[in-house]
Amino acid sequence: MKKITILFALLLMGNTVFSQKMITRNGKITFEASMPSFEEIKGINSTASCILDQATGDFVALALIKSFKFKSPLMEEHFNENYMESSLFPKATFKGKILNFDAKKVAAAKTTFDLEGDLTIHGVTKKIKTKINVTPSSGKIMATASFDITPQDYGITIPNLVKDKIAKNIDTTINFTLEPQ
Repeated sequence: MKKITILFALLLMGNTVFSQKMITRNGKITFEASMPSFEEIKGINSTASCILDQATGDFVALALIKSFKFKSPLMEEHFNENYMESSLFPKATFKGKILNFDAKKVAAAKTTFDLEGDLTIHGVTKKIKTKINVTPSSGKIMATASFDITPQDYGITIPNLVKDKIAKNIDTTINFTLEPQ
């Protein structure tokens, strides 16, 4: 019985070491939709969640739409009520994979990988592919990436009155500091 208990404990520890997940609940997502000569349109969400499974490269993120903050409370209200309809579509999600992820490479230095998966915004899911930089930092992992989002691809309607004041392609960046779970 003692041997079985020891074997079980070793298997459990080995599984924890080899499939270690990294997590954050205060990741930062920023988007910039400003046009020259018009008011800045920039939203920042500092409460995004993300999980990275180091064994598989699986990468999942979730952001609550109402958590995006703007310089102007009125802009934030329009964003939530008129564009994102955050009461109907309260979150944005990404489910994907860091291709050829190798935790050993990341432990040594900053490494760039391909990231691809499904991004769901406003109830619409689209495949995206981008580069992600993964950097070791005191037992943590810093993950950063940039990509463009086109509102109309996600069923987000921009009224004609303000269409020229909002970028057609919205620059989006993620910045996650992931810690062992």
